[in-house]
Amino acid sequence: MAYIELKGITKRFDTVYANDGIDLEIHKGEIHALLGENGSGKTTLMNILYGRYRSDGGSILVGGVRRVFKDPADSIKAGIGMIHQHPDLVDTLSVEQNIAAGMGGGVVLARKSIRARIEEIAAQYELAVDPTRKIYQLSVGEKQTVEILKTFYRGVDVLILDEPTSVLAPPEARALFENLVKIKARGCAIVLITHKMHEVFEVSDRVSVLRKGRMVYTAPTAETTREILTEKMVGHALAEQVSAHHAVAADAERILRVQGLSVMGPFGQPALTDVNLEVARGEIHGIAGVAGSGQKELCDAIAGMCKVHEGEIYYHDKDITRLPIARRRAQGIRIGYIPEDRMDAGLVGEMKISGNVMLRRADYAARVFYSEKAARAYGKEILDAYKVDAVGPQQPVKNLSGGNIQKVLLGREIGEDPDLLITAYPVRGLDIGATDFIFQLLRKKREEGMSIVMVGEDLDVLLEQCDRISVMYHGRIVATFDADPANKGSIGACMAGAGGAA
Repeated sequence: MAYIELKGITKRFDTVYANDGIDLEIHKGEIHALLGENGSGKTTLMNILYGRYRSDGGSILVGGVRRVFKDPADSIKAGIGMIHQHPDLVDTLSVEQNIAAGMGGGVVLARKSIRARIEEIAAQYELAVDPTRKIYQLSVGEKQTVEILKTFYRGVDVLILDEPTSVLAPPEARALFENLVKIKARGCAIVLITHKMHEVFEVSDRVSVLRKGRMVYTAPTAETTREILTEKMVGHALAEQVSAHHAVAADAERILRVQGLSVMGPFGQPALTDVNLEVARGEIHGIAGVAGSGQKELCDAIAGMCKVHEGEIYYHDKDITRLPIARRRAQGIRIGYIPEDRMDAGLVGEMKISGNVMLRRADYAARVFYSEKAARAYGKEILDAYKVDAVGPQQPVKNLSGGNIQKVLLGREIGEDPDLLITAYPVRGLDIGATDFIFQLLRKKREEGMSIVMVGEDLDVLLEQCDRISVMYHGRIVATFDADPANKGSIGACMAGAGGAA
């Protein structure tokens, strides 16, 4: 018998149905994977179960009893917890302070009993953590362990995880899945929202697929295939993926050379230290590393978006280290940049698509006024070429889905015909259809001679899409490998701070 039953769940935002009559059963002692394209309604559905949203129709049963959740506190009281992609913890507080926060009572006076309870839960679920350590001293994987402990401290027995491996190195992801299997074995129900197909088959017992707000498929994981799930998600079969990897010749032209690069962080701490990197013409060069290893600062420095403390950056053989962006454009330096933060650093959310796509046009950058007609025409051109699902070029960017925002950004940058494109997490949070479109586009541009620096968080994806991979750890590039699956273990070890190879 199902422990959680969602029956006919409906949720509208204005006139759009995010959930349209969805039925879902969740059993104790199982890991249930939830798949779907961006905008398919899976996160909305789980936010309804967690009490963040109120449904417009349908019912929720927990243990056979109908429940109404007004807020997350109600869901937690019913034994339902949710962990989001990025840990919601206070860095300057200890593990035990973060776990006990908001539970009432004096944390200082009750510290002994709090610590004992945390250690008891950690032992029960085999979750290793030191309650006295500060959050800033922990790895991202350890922070997620703290989040899991925090939910169990509150008495939950249904755990929802939203893209939990998006910021983890491979060893941390493996450790997380080992923990989930142990938690499941103790009778908990786990819902895993993920875009990574291999995670479904690695850890889940059942899988459900949402498409356009409707539940279209549920099956035991052992009785389905990657091809079936992909087709259910996007509504049609995708072209067979082929390896993008090809060897980079030793004598190939180096379009980018970074030598001894050092960049300081906002508080005077080293963000990059003695970074060396070479990118060949027509190469997709991956940058791997756990979050916060210096990837953003490296991309910003190459793109001219931050001050270089030491070292040089050469575009072809021209030193552009301290060349302002406007002078780069004037001198014909063609570097495109798709930053990690799409909305704050890449696009202007309140601005129309037509205005956003004109921001990089050389003929617009020097003018206060520009032709709205020309902007609309160029915006329409990008919408059509990149299959952007939008009302039209007059639609504000903030109203687009994540995948469509990324397509607009790609269209704008590639439309300037760069011969070097820097892209940070190009498919982060995107569904399988948008991901397939973007990777096909990048491979096509690579074949046309464009050089691409691709920062990624999923090592399997980097191995599939790139020609070479450099690994960052604590602000340094510690190793560079051919993107050969045989190197996966070595690359993962370097990401976690163990080993290194040139």
